[in-house]
Order: sequence, then structure tokens, then C-alpha cells
Amino acid sequence: MVVSKQDQTQGGSGWGAGASTSTEAALLRRYPGLQALMKRAKQRIPRFAFDYLEGGVGNEICIERNRQAFDDIEIIPRYGLDTSAPNLTTSLFSCDYAMPLGISPMGLSGLVWPKADEAMAAAAEKSKIPFVLSMVSNTDIEAIARIAPNVVWLQLYAVPQDDYRVTLDMVDRAIKAGVHALVLTLDTPMRQKRLRDLSNGLTVPFRPTLKTVYDVARAPEWALSTLRHGQPRFANFIPYVNGRRRPGDVAGYVDQHMSGAFTWDLIERIRQKWKGPLVLKGIQHPDDAEHALKLNIDGIIISNHGGRQFDAAPAAIDLVQLLKRRVAGRMAIMLDGSIHSGLDILKALVCGADFTFAGRPFLAATAALGAKGPAHLARMFEVELKGVMAQAGATEIMECPTLSYRMDRNKDFSGLNPDQSAKNTGI
Repeated sequence: MVVSKQDQTQGGSGWGAGASTSTEAALLRRYPGLQALMKRAKQRIPRFAFDYLEGGVGNEICIERNRQAFDDIEIIPRYGLDTSAPNLTTSLFSCDYAMPLGISPMGLSGLVWPKADEAMAAAAEKSKIPFVLSMVSNTDIEAIARIAPNVVWLQLYAVPQDDYRVTLDMVDRAIKAGVHALVLTLDTPMRQKRLRDLSNGLTVPFRPTLKTVYDVARAPEWALSTLRHGQPRFANFIPYVNGRRRPGDVAGYVDQHMSGAFTWDLIERIRQKWKGPLVLKGIQHPDDAEHALKLNIDGIIISNHGGRQFDAAPAAIDLVQLLKRRVAGRMAIMLDGSIHSGLDILKALVCGADFTFAGRPFLAATAALGAKGPAHLARMFEVELKGVMAQAGATEIMECPTLSYRMDRNKDFSGLNPDQSAKNTGI
């Protein structure tokens, strides 16, 4: 079979999924979806690192709830249309992105794979999608802004010490670094019990025990990379630590001082200081979304922290329509939580989200494949989204909310009027 030049350069499949001989296509055959990447990540990194990546709060019921809610969504496809070239370009806060997907903030990503923040930022810049750096990342905002100048966002936590001196100074650093949007995470008012991390005795820096030594010995690639780059540390906090700034000193500072809720008063102070797009992450109640509007917030990310904070929280996707009805057209409605494929992106858009974010999948891809992992995943999501949009009968992102769907098999599909349909077709 002859493989076209386009197939070779873009990872096209020719006729049949295994036809292309490109490097990208070969990688796709080996790791065709998130499940394969998670399996490879589990093989490649220590157990305590994988548990930190995969696990959640309590009995991890919320993680399962997030996933089940997505799996329950059905979409009726439309045919007879030319959907050969779906356009994924999405405008958000006056910026055009290649698709309605960004990389969520993930703290301590260097535990899962050294320099993960830098790999994900580089992939986001290449893929033209937002990268949200966590305040508790292992690379500082100044370095990430140099890697991803066109797509970098910054996520912040509340640090109450000295009248929020650190949090407010990070806003100034974001301004100087050229950050495009600021994301305030509201759903972490107190630290929560994550059973896997407790069982593994997870600490930063690592505390050598027979168990952790055994785990590391079984992950030689991870161990060598960590030895080369050093143990993860909370890079953004280094300037605020007095005296010695070893990883343990910085971790101790974070453990002592980063504990507190974002209050509406603090959000208002940041709104006055930060003139760019301001986003609240973790909003779930419509009254909180309404309050955000009063403070001129530009967007909300509906999220339950990926099931890592409150096991009783509803599935994030189940809240999209509720919040959309309350604030429709007045702020951007974004979704984070259990976006595992291009189909999940489509489902979120159909339900009314303007944009989506994924965290664990990109970190898992980095753990599985190193620096090339997040770019591979971004390309996979892009191809999948084009395919499912074409199947559903949409050629533009703005058409997705018009598709007929249902989230409950006991209810009718949205947007359908059987009596009117019969009349129009002459039945």
C-alpha cells in the first residue's frame, strides 16, 4: 500500500488504522488511548508516584462518579452533511486556541516525572492550547513563561501569612511574566485525607524507607531521571523562604503556610490588582457563580478537583447546565474533570461548556513517554475530537451545543419535538 506524504507527516492512517508508517502513527498504535498510557505510566514510575497521580480523596467515589456521568451521555448523530474538515479553533479571552482543551494545573507534577511541568508547557505551546501552571509546581512561573509564552496561565492558592503577601506577590510575578490568565482555586479550604498517599507515607522530599526504596528500585528510568534533575521542590515558593532553601526547607514552608480558603474579599483584592482574565476554579454552586459575576470574574471552571477534595461532590459534568442557566452569556463556562478523550470534550461542549481542561491524562502521558508524551496526547485528543464531531454532524465548535443528547436514559433527548419532526417529513 502506498502511504501519502500527508499520512507520513501528519500521522494519517491511510486505509486502515495501521496503514501509516509515520513515527506519530507508530506511537499511536502502541498507545492508542489513555488506558494504554496509564498502563505504561504504572510500569515506569514508583507505586507511590502512580498512586499520587491516579488517586483521590476518601474512598474515591467522586472519581468514579465523574467518569460514570460522562459514560452515560448519549448524542444523536446527524448525517447527509459534509463534515470532512471540522474546525476546532476556539476563541477564549480574546485568544485563539487550536481546540477547546487546556492542561489543568497539577501540583507536585515533578513527583510523577521530573521536569513534567516543562514538558507539558512545551507541548501546550506547540499544540496552541492553554497550560495552567500550578502555584505548587516544580518549575517557577518565570521559566514556564519562557517555554510557553503564548499559552501560559497561572493557578494560585491562598497563603494567609502576612496578609496574603505571597499570594499577592505571585500576582505581580504573573504580570511581569506575561501570564495570559489567572486561575484562583477555591475548592481547597482545608487539606483532605487521601488514603493512598497516607498508606504510602508520601512526603516531599522523599523519606527513605524499605517500601519507598523498593518502589524506586522497580522504576529505574524514573530513578535515574530524578537523580539527574534532583528531587522535586516547590519552585515558586523559593523566594519567600528565609535562610537555607533546600527542598526540605521549602516544603516545610509550604506545609506550614499554604492552608486557607479564598474568601470573596481576597478575590476582590486580586480582581483590583489583576487586569487580565480572572478565572475561579472549583465553582459548583450556582449562587457562587452569581457572586463571581458581581466581582467581574471572567470565567469559572466547574470542577471538583478531579475527585481529590470532597468525595460527596457531584460529577462536574452534571453541573454544567445548572450553572449555564444562571450565568449564560455573562462569563465563560469551563469544565475540568474526567476528560479522557476527544469524545469527552464533545460531550462537555454538547452539554453547554465553552471550554474543557484535562490534568491527569497529560501527566500520565508524561510519565509514560517522557517529554514527547503530552504532545502525543494533545494530538490524539485533536484527532479524536475531529472524528467524533464529524460523526455527530458538526463542523464548527459553536455547532456542538445544538446537537441532540441526553444524560439520563429515562429522559427524552434534548432539542427534539417528535410531533414537529413527523410533520416536517410528511409522516
